[in-house]
Amino acid sequence: MKDGTGMVPVVKGIVLCNQKMLLLRRSLQDDIDPGVWEGVGGKIEFGETMQEALRREVKEEAGLSVQVGDLLYATTFFTNPTRQIFLLTYACTADSSEVILSGEHMDYCWAGREEVMRRLSSGILKDLLENNIFERLRLSD
Repeated sequence: MKDGTGMVPVVKGIVLCNQKMLLLRRSLQDDIDPGVWEGVGGKIEFGETMQEALRREVKEEAGLSVQVGDLLYATTFFTNPTRQIFLLTYACTADSSEVILSGEHMDYCWAGREEVMRRLSSGILKDLLENNIFERLRLSD
């Protein structure tokens, strides 16, 4: 498999602290979706469990330690005709709201439901709504 092709396993965390969800804004220099708001996560490395990968990604991207909870939903999508993402999204709880961003992101916010609805892309929102994530996690307004 050449780089950038094939099936890519990815974990994302809906990281909550004080009933708010952590959103990160991708760097403007990023090759994929520059400036777009998203949740925390990334590729699962060989030998990692999904939970280990998610804890590592949250620590790398946001400087936070999290408790990984339940699997909320799984989905798949194509980033190009030869690259398919297999995405597992978990509930996570952070003990602190003190975010330290990596170079992958340029901004962050702790968002309630209304702000999440404004900032996230329609594709991500569709997954959140279809899986009743706001209700299941009791995300505040």
